[in-house]
Amino acid sequence: QVQLVESGGGLVQPGGSLRLSCVASGFSLDYYVIGWFRQAPGNQRELVATITSGGSTNYADSVKGRFTISYDNAKNTVYLQMNSLKPEDTAVYYCRAVTVRADGLGYLYWGQGTQVTVSS
Repeated sequence: QVQLVESGGGLVQPGGSLRLSCVASGFSLDYYVIGWFRQAPGNQRELVATITSGGSTNYADSVKGRFTISYDNAKNTVYLQMNSLKPEDTAVYYCRAVTVRADGLGYLYWGQGTQVTVSS
């Protein structure tokens, strides 16, 4: 079964840390661009960070210096280390994997999301 499964969300106080995990099953994340997105109530889903299997990363300005995305190809897992969390980081966090093959066929997968709540 092809799927992405996120975990690691929860309730944390402002200034705290969480590490989210996104495990892929049924396919390899190699040759995919993997991204973390988040969606707060009433807001559109927004990009948080991306990573390629080669290790190139990109971050939203709002999380630069606080969040770190990483990829463990042995575990077929992408992580999002979140430090110095703020109440405005509260959202459901989603993992997405996308690739386009040489023949032009594209594949896109979303996880089910994990809730992150930052509150005192």
